[in-house]
Amino acid sequence: MYTLYYSPAACSVGIHFLLQEMGVPYRASRVSIKDGEQLSPAFVSKNPKAKVPVLEREDGTVITEFPAIAYWLSRTHPDHHLLPETIKGQTRVIEMLEFSVSTIHMQGFSRIFRPAKFTPREEDHPVVQQTGRDIVQKGFERISASIGEGPFAYGDRLTIADAALFFVLFWACERVKLEVPQNCADYFARLRALPSTQHVLQVEGLA
Repeated sequence: MYTLYYSPAACSVGIHFLLQEMGVPYRASRVSIKDGEQLSPAFVSKNPKAKVPVLEREDGTVITEFPAIAYWLSRTHPDHHLLPETIKGQTRVIEMLEFSVSTIHMQGFSRIFRPAKFTPREEDHPVVQQTGRDIVQKGFERISASIGEGPFAYGDRLTIADAALFFVLFWACERVKLEVPQNCADYFARLRALPSTQHVLQVEGLA
């Protein structure tokens, strides 16, 4: 059985969603970033980078970083078809995942949630946060042009791209209350209605 170390509403909610949708055995272990638990010796022994998500495998070894965890799950569970069969399809899925994590999350939402990381001057925080909102909104405009009308980003099957899109859209629609393109909002609403999503949000205290 896997163990997912998560913090409520952090990007780890995307891996939490992915594991629940896959239906593989796992347990969820809460690490409260708000309370500084990511800095505890017990957690740092799992991940010296002191952040989530962390996936502990059955042999006790761990994987860190959202894209790496998602990719490992896709390759070790090929029967779940978390990556398309073609190189072209795989490339597009990974492209979407990386854009969601490296641009929308790290460049956009990081400015919104933690402006102090980008400037020591508190009076500059609103400008930094607005820059983050602009990055996020432009990012979703690009995503809007890529996702289809199926239940998932790339048709009728869940891919690892959906795990990343789930957490950035959760942040946009429910944490920051940003306006996103209508097809992105509709897509998130479909994910939001899934029983797996309801379970994850209940476990994380976000329902």
